[in-house]
Amino acid sequence: MEIQRCKGARDLLPDDMERFRQVEDAFRNTCISWGYREIKTPTLEYIHLFTATGTLTPSMLGRVYSFLDWDGWGGERIVLRPDGTIPAARLYCENMSGQDIARLYYVTNVFAFEETGASDREKWQCGVELIGDPGPVSDAEVLALAIEASTALGLPKFEIKLSHAGILKALIAELKLDAEARALLLDEILEGNWQALSNARGRSKGIDSILSWLMELKGKSSAFLANLKAMPGISRNLAQEIDRFTAITELIDNLGYKYEIDFTSIRGFEYYTGLCFKIVSGGARICSGGRYDNLIGLVGGIEKPACGFAFYFDQVVALIKPWTRQKAWKTVIVRSPGKASIKSAFSVAATLRRAGLIAELDFSGSQMNARWTVNIQFRPKAYIVRDAVRNVDKAVAEVKDIINFIGGSGNGI
Repeated sequence: MEIQRCKGARDLLPDDMERFRQVEDAFRNTCISWGYREIKTPTLEYIHLFTATGTLTPSMLGRVYSFLDWDGWGGERIVLRPDGTIPAARLYCENMSGQDIARLYYVTNVFAFEETGASDREKWQCGVELIGDPGPVSDAEVLALAIEASTALGLPKFEIKLSHAGILKALIAELKLDAEARALLLDEILEGNWQALSNARGRSKGIDSILSWLMELKGKSSAFLANLKAMPGISRNLAQEIDRFTAITELIDNLGYKYEIDFTSIRGFEYYTGLCFKIVSGGARICSGGRYDNLIGLVGGIEKPACGFAFYFDQVVALIKPWTRQKAWKTVIVRSPGKASIKSAFSVAATLRRAGLIAELDFSGSQMNARWTVNIQFRPKAYIVRDAVRNVDKAVAEVKDIINFIGGSGNGI
């Protein structure tokens, strides 16, 4: 019987891993430069962690991998994490709740059940969480960090779209729907069906025009929100949410970032309470995030404001250009003619690595390809160095001469 990988699973080959590390390293270096610290959460979490936050509604339970963690009659249902933010919130509550401000980042896999196996069941995210600060400056910080990371990743031209969950939820509250109708409406919106909001019945006077205007128009500055607030029929609660959004967009304007306000651009805002944003490149959503001030309390901790975002690996990898492969320029093949020179080959390779080069050993005479080759000799010189690009061979006596011939640090050679 032929052994195959599971449907919906995939292997990452060496070329795939080079791209994976390219994304991971660029993201990690950006986060570290902003003062964020890395965390890692377990693959397994209790399912109630996600149902308590509203992330897993009854209609969505079939989209996760869950099973009973058997312990007599008292077993609890376990889930393969479908999300990175909620486990990070749980980690904070359990281990860091005494810390006033926490800047955290992670690279993690998440899982989604898919019956046919036609699409990937395991995906990867790069995420950031800023916990402890309720101010609009924090919203601006995480958005600026996401923009800088997008640039560091080498993404082509990208666009930023902003929305605000507080405004949307205030509007839904003003529809004055019963609990069942409201739940159904939220499910539709979370699936991206914004027409359901426009078609909702039971609105208070003036909501019709507000919804119609909000769903159709797009804005590119905080002035757009001033026009929204000036519309008739705006309640006090809705006006407060508009003010909060305005404070954020004014900061973003001052920082010089370009964006578009589009309330229909965001999906899955169930636990968001304020700013929501996404970054789009090449027609794909490559990053999304926002503010979730209630989430820490929902997972069992004290009330703590928080905001964050996540990059989606697959979408990013599909868009970026691979960096120049290290093997094309930095690798040195060290060849040994026999057992007598094996020790010397290991020693030479170690010295080359300390000089910042990649050194691969070749004892079988294989056709390994690299620009540079070092052949161990016995006489008259100890080593023959070959530069395949320039088609030049040079005999040298010491390892330092090899490094001088190649160029030293390995950067850009």
